[in-house]
Amino acid sequence: MEQHRNGKILALLFTGVLMGALDISIVGPAIPAIEQTIKVDHRVISWIFSIYVLFNLVGVTFLAKLSDLFGRRNIYIISVAVFALGSAIVSISDDITVLLIGRAVQGFGASGIFPVASAVIGDIYPPEKRGRTLGMIGAVFGIAFIIGPVIAGVLLLWFKWNALFLINLPIAAVVIFYSWRLLPAKKSDLKPHFDWTGMVFIAILLSSFAYGINNIEASEGIRGLLSTDVFPFLLITIITLPVFVYLEKRSPSPVVKIELFDIRQIRIVGLVAFGTGIIQAVTIFVPEMAVNVFGVSTSQASFMLIPFVLAIAVGSPVAGRLIDKIGSRAIVMAGLLLAATGLLFFYFNSASKVNFYTAGIFMGLGSAMLQGSALRYIMLNEVQQSERALGQGIITLFTSTGQMTGVTLIGIIVASMPSRIDGYSKSFLVIAIIALSVMLISYRLKSRSAELAGASATAV
Repeated sequence: MEQHRNGKILALLFTGVLMGALDISIVGPAIPAIEQTIKVDHRVISWIFSIYVLFNLVGVTFLAKLSDLFGRRNIYIISVAVFALGSAIVSISDDITVLLIGRAVQGFGASGIFPVASAVIGDIYPPEKRGRTLGMIGAVFGIAFIIGPVIAGVLLLWFKWNALFLINLPIAAVVIFYSWRLLPAKKSDLKPHFDWTGMVFIAILLSSFAYGINNIEASEGIRGLLSTDVFPFLLITIITLPVFVYLEKRSPSPVVKIELFDIRQIRIVGLVAFGTGIIQAVTIFVPEMAVNVFGVSTSQASFMLIPFVLAIAVGSPVAGRLIDKIGSRAIVMAGLLLAATGLLFFYFNSASKVNFYTAGIFMGLGSAMLQGSALRYIMLNEVQQSERALGQGIITLFTSTGQMTGVTLIGIIVASMPSRIDGYSKSFLVIAIIALSVMLISYRLKSRSAELAGASATAV
């Protein structure tokens, strides 16, 4: 009976995660149609992506913390409802301001969906079964990136781009209805207390970092870092970080429990998540690289990513099962090695289509092993039950900041080279070296036996 109920809960969580992931993958094909409807500068259009990431970053620790205090069900429902509200705002928008407001609301709502879903898995499954289940959730992202562009293409044949966001509303209604019936509603035994000061400072910290790094003009080199749209915001980030750490250490109920980073496993997980984000940033540039190297159209270049996406969809559940058998350390190290191998394939012979597809498969398998399950599995084992959603939010936080850093790093390297192809090649080599360096550090993660012993100690 319990197994049957857990299966229903998993299906519910998968649906919510799929909804959020689809909304990332369907935006790309909609951009040309949006540009035709809303006449704005291309740089402003890029904020359709950036503002989603920014509010996702700001919201992730906030909603994760509330989930640990007030129960998974309540915050999961609120997150889905906020996401649906954002989808509705986007679907009725006829100017860029309303559209960006809707995307911001969507990003904030989505920030609670994946961390809470991962925390629920930690609540209802024992350590020896968590890996395969987290792997299945990771596969949902791969599936979303396969079917998202297809769904977008079909809908855009018959409807305006607004329909892409309207489809979220009935899905969200179903998810909310069954979340109320199925998800556990247990609240923390701790007296609810929220650290509003910490929340304000982390919002300033993350928004200033995201705004500053997204406005760096890679072609301007050092001058790009010193521009008024970049330097003041990065300076605010540097000043705010130690203040935030100081305040959180003294808060009775911090937004981010700084003491968690006294645990070696969590420090390494944070570093690996940041490195994973940098590696994932490569996929943003791969289609453009394919256009430049092979002379294909933009749509053809997107289809050339199918091996990468399929590798994630297939590799995530397999990696999850392997975690349950051999532990997370081996999977993390293998994931980083596979990702580095894929990047080196790009570097040594980027003009070969065979190398291109092989690199995509290696990188997809590496991403599946890292982000899909291994890091979230480790975090579930290392934190107390009352901190599980926060732990998942921390992984999202480090991964997202890594992605933004990676995009900027690649942009600067590409802009500094005589040709874009040379720039891509050199940037992939640099990121491969980063991946191998992080892999060596990840050897210090716990063995399988120590991991299981630690999981038992934090199970309650």
